[in-house]
Amino acid sequence: MKTNIDVQIASQTSDLPSVKQLQSWARAALSGAEGNPELTVRIVDEAESAELNRTYRHATGPTNVLSFPFEAPEQVQLFLLGDVVICAPVVEKEAHEQSKPIDAHWAHMVVHGTLHLLGHDHQNTSDAVKMESEERRILAGLGFPDPYACPRQGSGIDARSRSGTAEST
Repeated sequence: MKTNIDVQIASQTSDLPSVKQLQSWARAALSGAEGNPELTVRIVDEAESAELNRTYRHATGPTNVLSFPFEAPEQVQLFLLGDVVICAPVVEKEAHEQSKPIDAHWAHMVVHGTLHLLGHDHQNTSDAVKMESEERRILAGLGFPDPYACPRQGSGIDARSRSGTAEST
């Protein structure tokens, strides 16, 4: 399978994962995808995340990850899945609050957002169990611990409560 993963850095945050790391985490989530999937991973700061969250989810403030699925017209043979937008300051804050290794939390956000583009969701318990199981499997294959088993401190924010899927325009 050939994949095209474009990475856009629109964040002033230093110490971000490398482009190769971001791409490898997205590729791991795409391992079962059909065709030659394409997607964009965009790393942003709080202002852009908050604006996207307000515009597409009608929610206040920045969030860790948003996914914008793309649906090509039926007659168009295109494997563009969409965009994953990750807010660097929120990911760093959550990793610290939840006592998680920063690279493990980054990998989780990339995998989580990419799975949304593949149609996974966590709107009900059954779907959440399936999606979390897939996240655990992928992250374990990358050498990361179970993201839902890590101790949560501070605000208790986790991917289920802060991430979302938005429809792109």
